[in-house]
Amino acid sequence: MALDESQFHKIANEFLDTLFENLEEGIGDHADVDLQDGILNIELDAGGEYIINKHTPNKQIWLASPKSGASHYGYEDGRWVGTRDQADLLEKLAEELKVTL
Repeated sequence: MALDESQFHKIANEFLDTLFENLEEGIGDHADVDLQDGILNIELDAGGEYIINKHTPNKQIWLASPKSGASHYGYEDGRWVGTRDQADLLEKLAEELKVTL
């Protein structure tokens, strides 16, 4: 099912809000986690920064990772799936950050 723009914003905002809360709880002692205007920044104390944001024209979540580079995720069957590799966004982040999300 293709999302319309309002559905995309609702689902993406809920995802980013929940992810922010989980990251604050899971890695807040080792990173500065900030969510503003649909952009989630994760600045690791050990170095490196992740940026996760909504990309409304494509109805995607975009990830910039210091480990794996840039990737884009579309919403499919209740999860955000990589447009190139079909990877689950939460699984990728959990693996890279070594945290359960």
